[in-house]
Amino acid sequence: MDLEAALFDLDDTLHDDSAAYHAAADEVAREIAAEHGISAIELKAAYVAQAEGFWQRLEASQLAERMETIRIGLWKTALATVGIYDENAARASSARYVQARTARLALFPGARELLAALRAHGIRTGLLTNGFSETHREKIAVLGLVESFDAIFIADEVGMCKPDPLLFAHACAQLKSSPSRTVMVGDRYDRDIVGAHQAGIRTIWFNIRRETLESGKRQPDYTVYDVSAVRRILLEES
Repeated sequence: MDLEAALFDLDDTLHDDSAAYHAAADEVAREIAAEHGISAIELKAAYVAQAEGFWQRLEASQLAERMETIRIGLWKTALATVGIYDENAARASSARYVQARTARLALFPGARELLAALRAHGIRTGLLTNGFSETHREKIAVLGLVESFDAIFIADEVGMCKPDPLLFAHACAQLKSSPSRTVMVGDRYDRDIVGAHQAGIRTIWFNIRRETLESGKRQPDYTVYDVSAVRRILLEES
């Protein structure tokens, strides 16, 4: 692909975040259900809906908020759906959830090796995530990715979030790469692929959820389902 740089999303691109947070939410919901006699299934579903809704709606104006406060609020709302109106329970649930999720963090097979191979080929690497520094710096460390990137761009640290094309342009400038010789690898079409296209960057859609695009939407340059396919495109087909 004649690349100068490759940008990667973090969650559900380099590691299976969906599996980790679903399992953590399930664990916490079961604990609360045992304590309060409510439906664990309903509570888990309520929390997942709240969390997914938050990340789908995230805008730059929200980046000054603390992730801990946001997550407590998500649990507070989820708990209310099953009849639990208790601030302390929301705080405890949030803390349990973070511990349970952190314990399940693991990279997709081949992810670390791919990043190392790219740099060995002289391709600069950047991490571009809509996460919050408060939690994502720790996540990046737990996953052992700190040394895998030439630059890390976290939404609240740069004051922008995907799909803002200015964020992608900023990443290219910091990595000293031209957009036309940069590629974005990410799982969220509306965040990763749309924003990269608007910035003139080539795209690889890591379509972990096997989603289909609505008619008329611009196709990614490539669509893949695992890390090995990303490696083939970036290195073996170059």
